[in-house]
Amino acid sequence: MSSATLTLAKQLINRPSVTPSDGGCHNLMIERLEAIGFTITRLPFGEVDNFWAHRGESKPLFAFAGHTDVVPTGPISEWDSPPFEATERDGYLYGRGAADMKGSLAAMITACEAFVAQHPDHLGTIGFLITSDEEGPSINGTVKVVDYLEKNNIKMDYCLVGEPSSTTKLGDVIKNGRRGSLGCRLVIKGIQGHVAYPHLAENPIHKAMPALTELCAIEWDNGNEFFPATSFQISNINSGTGATNVIPGECEVIFNFRYSTETTHQKLQQQVESLLDRHQLNYQIEWNLSGLAFLTKAGALVEATGDAIESVTGYRAELSTSGGTSDGRFIAPTGSQVVELGPINATIHKVNECVRSSDLDLLSSIYQRILKNLLLTK
Repeated sequence: MSSATLTLAKQLINRPSVTPSDGGCHNLMIERLEAIGFTITRLPFGEVDNFWAHRGESKPLFAFAGHTDVVPTGPISEWDSPPFEATERDGYLYGRGAADMKGSLAAMITACEAFVAQHPDHLGTIGFLITSDEEGPSINGTVKVVDYLEKNNIKMDYCLVGEPSSTTKLGDVIKNGRRGSLGCRLVIKGIQGHVAYPHLAENPIHKAMPALTELCAIEWDNGNEFFPATSFQISNINSGTGATNVIPGECEVIFNFRYSTETTHQKLQQQVESLLDRHQLNYQIEWNLSGLAFLTKAGALVEATGDAIESVTGYRAELSTSGGTSDGRFIAPTGSQVVELGPINATIHKVNECVRSSDLDLLSSIYQRILKNLLLTK
């Protein structure tokens, strides 16, 4: 017989919810939360459905954050079972979103149900910040809900994002920060012309190369005990007309910084533009800041999460800031302590995405222990 957490995870997986659709997952979660005394505020923005739920009115406010949307399945023919039909085999639960992150959502709900049943008069407030726009543009999702909370003076003290953080076994890693992500589209201007008459043209590729070589060689910082050094990576260079005898008129370069807390996006932008000016390039530049670097140092949330994992599993988690961006980047700037804790991430976004079935009950127990550590009645 399936546990409550496993059953709910299956129900969520069975609801197709490719970004920005929530596929009915929100209604299912809201029904469960309302049954245990949560007040629900639906917050649709554009084509994206979001909701904020809370139980309690006092401090501290501990919130679970997560997303019901999933990435596309890829070729369904490559799946061993239908991606939106949750399937158990050999001790694993298969389906799109099993690990990222419908398993976490199910564990959050059942953890709250068990905690409230045992401690109906708990201290503080429990919140849920749920979106269906994490895997997509992330324009009308968590960032808009955070704006709503800020405007209504609702301040999260602690936030746990259910992203799949574990590496080899459940709870072996707690993400307590993320690198910032700064993207750029750079266009180097030249003068188009015939390759046989280079003196009548100006090759933007040739002009760009020395500057790009210098950018690639810079050590932007040395990182720190929590973050690796800031990295600069060129992901695309595009130029030319397709003809071999035409010097192009411009060269487009796409690059990205993943940066540590040792620098800022403003400083990186200034360094790049100063270098381009020093190389006397004629250029246009467009910056895209998709995530600020953030770090939650040792404190109440990190300690409560680490202690909860150890009490349930018997081992101590490692703190890490590796990986890409998450919606934690929108929550941390409010002043909230933020961690990420969820299932093993080996199969996320892959064909045959799965999670160990027994891990979902363990995860629910860990989440419940975190609630006890932070909000247990005195």
